[in-house]
Amino acid sequence: MTKFLSAAAFFLTLAATAFYQGWPPFTASEKVEDYPLAKSRRADIAPDLNIAGEVKPSLQVDVKPEVGGRIRQIHVIPGQKVNKGDLLVTIDDTDLLNERAAADAEIEGARLIMGKSKGNFDRARQLHERKLLSDEEFLNIMADFKIEENGLDKALRRRQTVDDRLAKTRVLAPFDGTVLEIPVSEGQVVVGAASVNSGTSLMTYADLSRLLIISQVNQLDAAKLSLGQDLTIQSPDSDKATATAKVLFIAPLASVKNNIKGFEVRGVIDRNDGALKPGVSVTVRLALPKITGVVTVPLTAIFEGKGKKAVYLLKDGKPQKCEVIVGAIDSTHAEIKSGIGENEDVLLVEPSETSAKSKS
Repeated sequence: MTKFLSAAAFFLTLAATAFYQGWPPFTASEKVEDYPLAKSRRADIAPDLNIAGEVKPSLQVDVKPEVGGRIRQIHVIPGQKVNKGDLLVTIDDTDLLNERAAADAEIEGARLIMGKSKGNFDRARQLHERKLLSDEEFLNIMADFKIEENGLDKALRRRQTVDDRLAKTRVLAPFDGTVLEIPVSEGQVVVGAASVNSGTSLMTYADLSRLLIISQVNQLDAAKLSLGQDLTIQSPDSDKATATAKVLFIAPLASVKNNIKGFEVRGVIDRNDGALKPGVSVTVRLALPKITGVVTVPLTAIFEGKGKKAVYLLKDGKPQKCEVIVGAIDSTHAEIKSGIGENEDVLLVEPSETSAKSKS
């Protein structure tokens, strides 16, 4: 009898200790108001499609020289805004100036020779008209004059070529824009861009007044997009909309990026106020058509585990786990397609957390 009473006392003590320490996690003695609750209810859902995007200028070029040579001076710095036609870089023109001087001397000599040849031709024409010079002699003198005249034309064209190259030693801004990067330095020898080579990049230059948002959208969500659709752009360091854009382009052919098959989508920001910079990552939010009259719960009431979603209902003062199928989602609520009905009490924290809080 004594052993029986001792065993009974032991199990009573164990049960009391377990109950005090919170096991089982929920009991009928715990009050409903101990749990943070919400009601499942019928409501409208205005779902958003959130995708990652990257900001790029709509117009960006690598500025390259058309002539090679040593950089004499760089007239801009990264981040500087310039207007079309402003001077960006000057390339040393010493060799070209020497070529031009030589071309001028060649032109002067060609003019002297042609002047003498023209005098001979004018006299020969007069003699030929008076029948004092044979046709053969006249034609020979005229041919000499034409050759000298052609020589002057060639010399003038050579000087024009040198002048064109001299003009290209002044590298000008191709359009209104901003200097993004300058990978060269003064004194560096650069190669001119030509059909046989790509040339040396002097700087990266872009128009930042109009930006593109480049995103990769999976093949299921891409079907929900259309050209001209409004997009809300949000930068990672802000919880508010940074800019608005419109869908400009949807790729006609799927591609694989980060092991996900989808379609490239481009949105355009026509007027950038400077809040976004090229190269940053952003969240692109697309408002989808509203879904009306569906069962909804707060997002905080949905929990995931082992690839399945669940909601905890409060039944008779105890939590009851119910697996659910979630449909459309907006910023605060989610549609519940199956698993629970409307007007149910749902927990906003997982049971273990609720238990710990209520015991504390």
